[in-house]
Amino acid sequence: MLSLSDRAARIVQAEIRNMSIECEKVGGINLAQGVSDTEVPPLVRRAAQVAIDEGVNSYTRYDGLRELREAIARKLRRHCGIEADPESEITVSAGSTGAFYCACLALLNPGDEVILFEPYYGYHLNTLLAVEAVPSYVTLRAPDWTFAPEDLERAISPRTRGIMVCTPANPSGKVFSRSELEAVADAAGRHDLFVFTDEIYEHFLYDGRRHVSPGSLPGMAERTIIISGLSKTFSITGWRIGYAVSRPRWAKMIGYLNDLVYVCAPAPLQRAVAVGLDELPPGFYDELRSKYQRKRDRICAALKRAGLPPCVPEGAYYVLADVSRLPGETSKEKAMNLLRKARVASVPGEAFFHGSAGESIVRFCFSKQDGELEEACRRLEGLD
Repeated sequence: MLSLSDRAARIVQAEIRNMSIECEKVGGINLAQGVSDTEVPPLVRRAAQVAIDEGVNSYTRYDGLRELREAIARKLRRHCGIEADPESEITVSAGSTGAFYCACLALLNPGDEVILFEPYYGYHLNTLLAVEAVPSYVTLRAPDWTFAPEDLERAISPRTRGIMVCTPANPSGKVFSRSELEAVADAAGRHDLFVFTDEIYEHFLYDGRRHVSPGSLPGMAERTIIISGLSKTFSITGWRIGYAVSRPRWAKMIGYLNDLVYVCAPAPLQRAVAVGLDELPPGFYDELRSKYQRKRDRICAALKRAGLPPCVPEGAYYVLADVSRLPGETSKEKAMNLLRKARVASVPGEAFFHGSAGESIVRFCFSKQDGELEEACRRLEGLD
């Protein structure tokens, strides 16, 4: 009898997308999916139109347009203090999710273990499952989402191959400190592990915090696979422009697999992103931080007034809130009750934990236009 593969049996539809569908059914405000519906910078938008008109519409090299790889290299030097060779160490892929998938295909064998800090991002988990790797977990301690080096050490086994670090983190908004990253680097060095990163929210930082890229730490360049993209920074989630950065011996195979799976990211959109990286002024990133900090403060204030205490995020554009007081036995039931009552969609906390730790939590995304976010806050504040 024909059937799905064993691999497919381990993959389920992301709860983020499920709640977006449920939101659409009731005509609610979608604070579930991180769609980032704020304005695309006009410079980037125009550059895409110009690229199409100028005929940048064919396949690119398997690892991306040279001008984009060079722009990424300049950005890494400028913002992260990292030197990367655009000719041999950077692979442009179909979003950061695509870049992570290709890196996992290149570097992990079935049965290899990769540590996730939880609450984790569900696509990280499902990508590992898709390549038949095995997740293990270090549970961060609320409300500041901290861990001790001993927690990480206990999670490492003889089959551990890597550690995933998402900073600033989705869904918690945690920004890993230098000392925490040094603990990760120490463990990775002693056990000879890869460190995969997800740094796509690197410009969404609040209260004066700074982003530290794990690959910038001493001795980490050889084992770090930097994953990032421009979807969030430029509000172009549908363009699918991400990248992986690693040493040439890893980057070559990541690039070959990128060619096999995706061929290339959309050529004119690569050109537009390169223009944005090179020509948007530093003030653009300053305004991004201040604008999103205002959005964060607004939704956190609304959640407090609604009796849904938030864990105030340090970065990214999500907030986890305690919904213990809402009806329901599980976080999914609580999220559905919230959607029915307030017509505001969230993501159940169970989507971010492998155990029961998320059953009284939901995640809200505040990357919305101010008017829509304000209406969502009014609805939350009206809960009885």
